[in-house]
Amino acid sequence: MSSPHHDLILSVSGCRGIVGETLTPETIVHFAATLADHLRAERGTARPTLVVGRDGRRGGDVLKRLAVNTLVACGCRVIDVGVATTPTMGVMILHHEADGGLTITASHNPGEWNGMKALTAAGAAPLPEEAARLIRRFRTDQPSWAGVSDFGERIVDDTAAHVHVARVLEAIEPLCPIESIKARHFRVVLDSLNASGSPGGRLLLDALGCELIHLNADDSGIFPHGAEPTRENLAGLCSAITAHKADIGFAQDPDADRLAMIDEQGRYIGEEYTLAIGIDAILSGRPGANDCVAANLSTSRMIDDVAARHGARVLRTPVGEANLVAAMLSAGCIAGGEGNGGVIWPRVVSVRDSLAAMALALVLMTRRDASLSRLVADIPAYAIEKRKMSIREGLAARAIDAVRQTWRDADHDEQDGLRVDFTTDRGKAWLHVRSSNTEPILRLIAEAPTAAAANEILDRAAAAIGD
Repeated sequence: MSSPHHDLILSVSGCRGIVGETLTPETIVHFAATLADHLRAERGTARPTLVVGRDGRRGGDVLKRLAVNTLVACGCRVIDVGVATTPTMGVMILHHEADGGLTITASHNPGEWNGMKALTAAGAAPLPEEAARLIRRFRTDQPSWAGVSDFGERIVDDTAAHVHVARVLEAIEPLCPIESIKARHFRVVLDSLNASGSPGGRLLLDALGCELIHLNADDSGIFPHGAEPTRENLAGLCSAITAHKADIGFAQDPDADRLAMIDEQGRYIGEEYTLAIGIDAILSGRPGANDCVAANLSTSRMIDDVAARHGARVLRTPVGEANLVAAMLSAGCIAGGEGNGGVIWPRVVSVRDSLAAMALALVLMTRRDASLSRLVADIPAYAIEKRKMSIREGLAARAIDAVRQTWRDADHDEQDGLRVDFTTDRGKAWLHVRSSNTEPILRLIAEAPTAAAANEILDRAAAAIGD
């Protein structure tokens, strides 16, 4: 069977498209039914149990109902958790010992987009090889439907945010007593983008004794600004910090797996600090443990500096959340994440988690009796610069080899393209070059002590690659 769904974006992260154009009711039904068949094959069960939820964006309720009814018609037992963050979905899969999950989300894409993301029984993204099997089945197979006597069932569970918050609170208690955090009476401004992070964010910050100023906290699913928690999208949050004399500001993306932070002076500190501060908080509560933490090859070396402070080591992995989590679990890493504001703490769930990241920031501020700006100042600062270069098909390997020869005396990591680590007259630096899986481009990322130095590295790499 040739699939009519070739205009969708299909990847390890599931499928995404513009609602009514590339993402249609037919697509929702076909993907959900395909997932049912996939889980039957992967899990060896005739009647899989799935947790299903959505990220809160407008129209997601309609798409979720389509998915739920499709799965029931395929003979599945469906636990419907309603509006839920992606990490909450992972928590609820573990809570219900389900065979997997399906979340209706387009992550940080604009409001006219939506999509579907499959999760495994471990509450995490599928590994690339499993995702490839699911995509291949979606493109080529006719789904199986149950007879009327074999339909599944839908069970509603409205406790998801409470279960997730309880898991976060249980995880942070050994690092810092919750009563100590509550005694600080932190004043927090939270921007939830009118999406899925709102209920859990409010519950968590209330439980930690915070005075909460909650922006964009309704359930409309209408994004008041750009969906990514970047500097240009958070001017209103920065202003609210100073207006309310708050201690810290948090910003979630639509499915609340990423977190950006604003300091008490209203300054956007960058998503790279979310991971560095989260890892610092976890390691601070485990002195002398000789731990391992993980980050992908494109993540700032701030995590290396933080880990060294605590005698921990850093495992570098290929880009992609599934690759990161698989490496973490294999190596026994206690935590990890990505530089886009994603903290992964398996003690809670093996998915990037904005609730865990918020709690860990407050843990570290309490343990150190320090402001966020003070915590940031204690971490060596770097600048990351990024570029894309068009590349003719089949020439990516040659381009990467040109970079390898240019930095032949550097330390090389070739797990995912090429990362070179070296020292300049301005300090430590690195360059990561990798080809895109979806476009004829190379992605170049450089980090150095200053933006000028990082751009010089990118210029040198571009010159080596040539046309």
